Amino acid sequence: MKNKILGCILLAATITACNNNKETASTTSGDSLVMQDIVWDSTAPAGMSELQIPSGANKLQGFIYKPNGKAKHPTLLMLHGYPGNEKNLDLAQAVRAHGWNVIYFDYSGSWASTGEFSFRQCVEDVKNVVAFCKKYSDSLKIDTARMALFGHSMGGWVGLKSLQIPEIKKGFVLSTWNIYGDVVYSASKNKMNEKEKEADDYFVLNKKSGKELFAAVMRDTAFHNLVHDGPALQNKEIIMLDEHPYNKVIADSLKIYNKASFEYEVWKTDHPFTNKRISLIKKVIAFLDK
Repeated sequence: MKNKILGCILLAATITACNNNKETASTTSGDSLVMQDIVWDSTAPAGMSELQIPSGANKLQGFIYKPNGKAKHPTLLMLHGYPGNEKNLDLAQAVRAHGWNVIYFDYSGSWASTGEFSFRQCVEDVKNVVAFCKKYSDSLKIDTARMALFGHSMGGWVGLKSLQIPEIKKGFVLSTWNIYGDVVYSASKNKMNEKEKEADDYFVLNKKSGKELFAAVMRDTAFHNLVHDGPALQNKEIIMLDEHPYNKVIADSLKIYNKASFEYEVWKTDHPFTNKRISLIKKVIAFLDK
């Protein structure tokens, strides 16, 4: 009897394990990404270089991932969030392996970069990074006719604002932070003190105060509210990808003017797309290839 019971237990365990393996396989089989080690070009190998990029009187700390080859490469600018703990460098490495330059930098007043941090200044920084790319396009092997951006969270907001730069033709924005909408909502719920304190506690951001950081948003609502930017983005290639539907108002306002090259999707995931990294990388690369 004991042997029969033990046999039943083992059989049940085996069936459960098989079912679990099938479930795992079914959920991952469609989201695989095949990557290989980069075989260095002996004359122009892939690599990484540190960058110090001028932005007005400020200096932005950054770096460039360079792919193989002597020719100029298309270039992706990585725009981090608030304050910038998630850098999406897994994506950056995959894009570099795909033949693109990738430039990452910290905004003025954030992390190691000099100056004062503000949302408006972040957009100015992107403009200055683009100017830097044009100035050093030969030495950095940058094809300035093929420049794109990827922005996450606050970087998504910065990305949509920065897509108005003529040299940037396409942008992929992930989990865009609706800064204006968030400030209005927080004020209506008497939660601005919490938001301001959070900003004050971010010692990696150099700013006058959390209060001033968000007061600037309300002093210039036309600039900070993305729903006004549809006409300026009507000829850009854009993907907005979110983990929630709360940006639909923004997406709808942009799509009114951009019916040909605008895509908006909501995926079942969290803010950093923790369980969707491979799917995200594949979608970004497909977008860049278009």
